[in-house]
Amino acid sequence: MAERSVAVRYFAAAAEAAGCTEEDVRLDEGASLGDLRALLVDRHGAGMERVLGVAAFLQDDELTRDLALAVAARVDVLPPFAGG
Repeated sequence: MAERSVAVRYFAAAAEAAGCTEEDVRLDEGASLGDLRALLVDRHGAGMERVLGVAAFLQDDELTRDLALAVAARVDVLPPFAGG
């Protein structure tokens, strides 16, 4: 199956868990946000798993927690922010 690059941007606790604010990852064509989540947990470990348990994803100007959605070319990982 063909792969494609996905730009992932991290904010707040997600950036801390990843150790960076942005990275490119390779996923199979047709991959879901659930597939991306699994890859990020494998790559960054338990800290990222905790963050992703409460985070939302922003892609194509849509904020979602629906892991069945197809992953876009760029995904922002947004943990809850304190202070509203």
